[in-house]
Amino acid sequence: MEAIWIIGRILFSVLFVMSGFGHFRNRKDMVAYAQMMKAPAPEILVPLTGLMIILGGLSVLFDFYTTIGAILLVVFLIPTAFIMHKFWGVQDPGLSANQMAHFFKNLALAGASLIIIYLDYVKSAQ
Repeated sequence: MEAIWIIGRILFSVLFVMSGFGHFRNRKDMVAYAQMMKAPAPEILVPLTGLMIILGGLSVLFDFYTTIGAILLVVFLIPTAFIMHKFWGVQDPGLSANQMAHFFKNLALAGASLIIIYLDYVKSAQ
């Protein structure tokens, strides 16, 4: 079962680490998109959220301060779903479906992060 826990952490974390680096690599485009979506303070929040998800992903990956890392991910994922993926306001059916997929992906990943927090708690209580 330990191997499953390790493989699961790797598969889960790689998305956040890669996306976090994308916040820096594609900063200009991400800031422009965040401005278009009326996100608050995009110039500050794009790099800040990039750092949050890199640290959160690495924390879960290496099982180091796992709860704190997973909390960082939840704090990123839930507001991002509601601010950046407002599928209910998109008229084009294809674009709306794409945003809906991202919205529910973020919520599912937030749910997985909460499960990781719970499992880390159970592990530390033993």
